[in-house]
Amino acid sequence: MPKKILITLALALLAGTFSGCGIIDYFYLPPAEDTAQELFENGNDAMREKDYMSAIEYYSKLKESFPFSPYAREAEISLGDAYYLDGEYHLASEAYKDFEAMHPRDEAIPYILLQIANANIRSYTSIDRPTTSLVEAEAYLRRVSEAYPGTEYAQRAKELMIDCRRTMAEHELYLGDFFLRTGRYYAAWKRYTALTESFPDIEDLAAHANEKSKEAYVKHLEASAEQERAKHETGILKSIKEWL
Repeated sequence: MPKKILITLALALLAGTFSGCGIIDYFYLPPAEDTAQELFENGNDAMREKDYMSAIEYYSKLKESFPFSPYAREAEISLGDAYYLDGEYHLASEAYKDFEAMHPRDEAIPYILLQIANANIRSYTSIDRPTTSLVEAEAYLRRVSEAYPGTEYAQRAKELMIDCRRTMAEHELYLGDFFLRTGRYYAAWKRYTALTESFPDIEDLAAHANEKSKEAYVKHLEASAEQERAKHETGILKSIKEWL
């Protein structure tokens, strides 16, 4: 076979080999990882489309894979926002707290603290539930109003504080009314008293609780006196039976 033909066949085989490797790589090798910028932009696109679950996935991946990226800080804040907008208030609060722990002096901290309070307030869904989340919310609102006076965040914190404290006072009133209605007068009196002492700024509820506390205490005294009479009579009857 002429030398020229052999060279041509060899070149054809080499071309086929490299072409085949390209096809194999295309079908079998994993796709290239998204960059930090791509993850951030994809997360932002998902947020604009209100696809919060996808946004959470993008921001979480960016946070885990590129913790030192210039996009990581914004992604951490946006991760909390995505949880918050998706109604996952506990997870939102945790994400915001993580940001505060990692960036305690960041300029976004007043916003972060306010959002932690908001998440706690929104997680409280029923007046008959413990007010643990509201107590935490109030503490964060106080931090904002005291640490950032004169700012829009402090003003918003004061407005939220009023609503937060009213809800806590309503919880105390609800429990007081429940105990009064079910004959647990001493417990009712304690709840009403706690309301008047802890929430004097919620004037209408404090005044109402003050009146109800008087009613509860009188009924408590009456019930206690009745119990003492019944106990005394039982003792007399027991003594008579023993004497007979």
